[in-house]
Amino acid sequence: MDDEFIHSLLPAVAQQADSPDTPFVAPTLQRLLNEEDIEEDEARYMIAFCLADEIERMQTTNTPFDLPRYQLLLQLLPTLPEAP
Repeated sequence: MDDEFIHSLLPAVAQQADSPDTPFVAPTLQRLLNEEDIEEDEARYMIAFCLADEIERMQTTNTPFDLPRYQLLLQLLPTLPEAP
């Protein structure tokens, strides 16, 4: 997965953390920040990675954004999904 693409999603992650439409993002961020050795930039990057993974899946399969899958990916953090 392209690192530049993941970094481009960091503003979306910040917006999601504040949005009532994605109430699961802020707790995920907080949970990651409570982990030993995970800094805020790294935690945000992990969330962006999950968002990028779902966007990539959406584009590859030509299907809509799968919000439950995105939530599941976030629940699995700090383990990152495998790149296809």
